[in-house]
Amino acid sequence: MDHAAHLALLLAADQPPANGIAFRIFIVVSVVGAVLLAWFLLRGYRNNG
Repeated sequence: MDHAAHLALLLAADQPPANGIAFRIFIVVSVVGAVLLAWFLLRGYRNNG
């Protein structure tokens, strides 16, 4: 293995996994969606008078 390939392998191994931010975005979007769905469903049960 030449020096450039070894250096590239070390740099690639040093990077944090990229799926962590995608998982956080997925969790936030899921929670916001659940809140909006609950609001939409529960507003139909509001007593109008």
